[in-house]
Amino acid sequence: MEDSIAGKRVLGLDYGSRRIGMAVSDPLGLTVQPLPPIPREGDRKDSVTLARLSAEMGVTSIVLGLPLLLNGDEGPAAVRARAFGERLQEESSLKVTMWDERLTSVQSERHLIASGVRRVDRKGIRDSLSAMFLLQAALDSRRRK
Repeated sequence: MEDSIAGKRVLGLDYGSRRIGMAVSDPLGLTVQPLPPIPREGDRKDSVTLARLSAEMGVTSIVLGLPLLLNGDEGPAAVRARAFGERLQEESSLKVTMWDERLTSVQSERHLIASGVRRVDRKGIRDSLSAMFLLQAALDSRRRK
């Protein structure tokens, strides 16, 4: 994570096959709040939508989840996420940083179960909660450096 995100609003994305979970930081980069996920419509349309939303929210950089395998290797999902990150960076003209998102979905699911959220209501919430956890981890890592 580079120094340029300090003091800037950052968008966190959990890139999935059906939805893209979203979260955004406060302008100081201290706290993160989830946003409603967007349904996938294809990388081209999704990158345009996210570039527009980023501009509307005053986002200055993006953290995109990188779905590594548990052993740390990149599988097909990571390759697709990297390609989407490149497209999004080009479309938005914003720096897109890839961030290891291993186990954020598990963390989100556990949090929702502990909060008493019914299984049927978890799907959309889980995606944005995962985006929130990965963005918070990225920001926390940046502050520790």
